[in-house]
Amino acid sequence: MIRLFVAVAVPPELAPGLQARQSGIAGANWRPAEAFHITLRFVGEVREDVADDLHLELERVAAAPMTLELEGVGAFGEGPELHAVWAGVKENEPLRRLAKACETAARRSGLKAEARAYRPHVTLAYLKRPDPVEVVAWLSANALLKSPPFEVKSFGLYSSLLLSGGSRYQLEQIYRLR
Repeated sequence: MIRLFVAVAVPPELAPGLQARQSGIAGANWRPAEAFHITLRFVGEVREDVADDLHLELERVAAAPMTLELEGVGAFGEGPELHAVWAGVKENEPLRRLAKACETAARRSGLKAEARAYRPHVTLAYLKRPDPVEVVAWLSANALLKSPPFEVKSFGLYSSLLLSGGSRYQLEQIYRLR
């Protein structure tokens, strides 16, 4: 079994601006720069043969290079159920089409449909029972986050190894946008 997701990597030059915002919530598990990505499709635990089928389907995805921008922040969960804070991605139709194509590839490889609505973001921290007041203060302080535009010329299939301090990601395959 292998734990997978499909994503666009965040360029390393954006990391310092994101890392500068990684404080102010006690107990937050702030993500390292090498973990910054925009998920296109979370896969989860699959058998190796399913992973191979997914790879073959992702090779068929056709999409053009695109320009993205990070904009705003948000959180997943409410009150005591808050579990992550993130940087948003400015609305981008080509990114939505790419995510939809990755969803189609996942379905063709035998995976169940993703039930959650697609919300492109870069997770900055995972939270465990945070003080909601601190989260609201962080959201307010970082609401105007905006990155310079960046070019996306590829996306990747990543494996995720769950460790005690968080997940470690490894690029397994890269797919060029053309």
